[in-house]
Amino acid sequence: MLIDVHTHTPRHRERPREEPGSSLSAIWRPGQRIPTDFTWADYLEALEPADRAIVFNIAADPRGGRIDGSGIEQLMYEARQVNDDTAAFVRAYPHKLIGFLSVHPHDPGVLEEIERATQDLGLRGIKLGPNYQNFDPLGPEAFRVYRRAEELGLPILLHQGTSPVQFADLDYAHPRHIDRVAMAFPSLKIILAHMGHPWQADCCMVIRKHPNVYADISAQFYRPWSYYNALRLATEWGVLDKLLFGSDYPFATPRETLDALYRVNDVIEGTKLPPVPIRELERIAQRDSLALLGLA
Repeated sequence: MLIDVHTHTPRHRERPREEPGSSLSAIWRPGQRIPTDFTWADYLEALEPADRAIVFNIAADPRGGRIDGSGIEQLMYEARQVNDDTAAFVRAYPHKLIGFLSVHPHDPGVLEEIERATQDLGLRGIKLGPNYQNFDPLGPEAFRVYRRAEELGLPILLHQGTSPVQFADLDYAHPRHIDRVAMAFPSLKIILAHMGHPWQADCCMVIRKHPNVYADISAQFYRPWSYYNALRLATEWGVLDKLLFGSDYPFATPRETLDALYRVNDVIEGTKLPPVPIRELERIAQRDSLALLGLA
């Protein structure tokens, strides 16, 4: 069974007439623009290889923020609407999709929105992007969200690692901070997105140390040397069993991600560099991530 733990909710049921061809800047993926006007049908076609998928978007900062032209604002909007959109999509395809809510820790009604999104909408985890949402992952506002998530048994998926967005604070998305989060909330299940690229070594140290902290492999394969090194680090530190399959659709599809996973050793062909064990790569693709996250 292929489980994709990292996908984004389509904002449109059908192709919008008013913004044809809307896309993110090409700075997100080398040589390729990412469509933001993708629809329910586009998503389902792209996700066909996956048996189940976790889906979400990101709540915008209610305090406002600077826009830099990268297009990220097209995938971030008001928390209540984000959660309503995700819940509607999941209700239409409940055997395929599991929805995560998103909130902003600085929203005065953050705890009430968590209650509404879980109790009324049936969403089953939380997506946060500290750099995009401009909040300190170690601040009291964030800890309030982690505490409630731990109480409710909600896994949290955190954007981790770099971003081309000019005003997204890189330090807020560094995986080293999650060591302190996991020590404060040892029962909280956490996914570090993108293996914290380019700080994959730090990510490996955090997931090695904490039983309930995992990382997903999404949005890395289009940098083949970095991707190989990330999976070799995970091999040498004995944490390949803590890696979860994720695509980051629409930035990449599950098929692209799966194909690239099995080709990760191509970059060292003809050298004496050690390969990533193929059997372990197969286990990543076959891993029952939902059981590990308490979502089965």
